[in-house]
Amino acid sequence: MTTQPAEPRTRDREQTAQRLLASSAKLSFDPAKDVDWQSPPVPGRYYAPAHHLSLYGTDLWERLDEDQRIELSKHEVASIAAVGIWFEEILMQMLLRHAFDRDPTTAHVQYALTEIADECRHSVMFARMISWMGVPAYGPNRLAHNLGRIFKATSTHSQTFGGTMYVEEILDAFQREVMNDETLQPLTRQVSRIHVIEESRHISYAREELLRGHIGPVRRRWEQLFVGLIVYFATVSLINPRLYAAVGIAPEAGRRAARANPHWRATKVRLASKVIGVLDRAGLVGRTNRWLLRAAGVLA
Repeated sequence: MTTQPAEPRTRDREQTAQRLLASSAKLSFDPAKDVDWQSPPVPGRYYAPAHHLSLYGTDLWERLDEDQRIELSKHEVASIAAVGIWFEEILMQMLLRHAFDRDPTTAHVQYALTEIADECRHSVMFARMISWMGVPAYGPNRLAHNLGRIFKATSTHSQTFGGTMYVEEILDAFQREVMNDETLQPLTRQVSRIHVIEESRHISYAREELLRGHIGPVRRRWEQLFVGLIVYFATVSLINPRLYAAVGIAPEAGRRAARANPHWRATKVRLASKVIGVLDRAGLVGRTNRWLLRAAGVLA
C-alpha cells in the first residue's frame, strides 16, 4: 500500500493557516462554559426572525396565533441546527481525509485538525441547544443522510471545500442576523455568536483553499454537478416537514406552502448570494448545475 506524496509548503497556504491558528489561540470558546444552559426560554420571544421562517407571509402563517408562530420558530431553528450537526460530522471526516496524506508539520494540516476540534464543540453545542428547546433533532431525510455517508468518503478537493463553503456561509448569514437581533431568545443569540466567530475562520480556510484549485473544462462539469447536488440536498434539508405538525399543520401541506412561498425563496437567495458568487469564481457554477441551484431555491 502506498501513500500520496506530501504537498509542498506553499507560502500563501502556510500564511493563511498560521494566521488562522493565531486567531484560534486568541479567540475560541467552550460552549459548556460560555453558554448559559441553565437559563429558561424568555416568554414571548422568537428563536429566529419571523421573516426568516419558511411559512412567513403564507395563508398558513396568517392562521397561526402568536404562540404558534413562536413555536414554529423554535422547531425551525432546531431543524437547521440538526442539519448543521449532520454536515459538521461529514465535514470532520472530509477534513481528516484531507489531512491524512499531508505533512502534519505544516500549519495547513494543523489548522485542519484545529477546525475538526472546533466542529466537535459546535456539534455538541447544537445538540445541547436542541435538548434545551425540548424538541426533536429532526435532521435530513433518509436519502440525504445516506448520500452524506457516500459523500464524506468519496468527495474530491473541490467538492470538499465547495460543499463546506456553501453550508458554512448560508448558516453564517442566517446566524449573523440572529445574534444581532436583541428581540430574540438570548440563548439562540449566544449560540449563534459563538458559531459565527469561529466559523469565520473555517470559511476563510475553505474559501482560499477552494480558489487555489484548478480544474479543467471536462472535470469542471463533473464537479459542478456534485456541488449542485450538495447545495440542493443541504438546502432542502434545512426545514424538515415533520416539524409543521408541532403547530397543527399537516407536514405535506406545510412543505407545499413553504416550497411555493416567495418570501422563503427570497430569504434563501439572499442568504446564499455571497457563497454562490464564490462558487462561481471557482468555476463551480454553470449549465451543469444551475437547474439544481434553482430547484434548491437559491438562484432567482
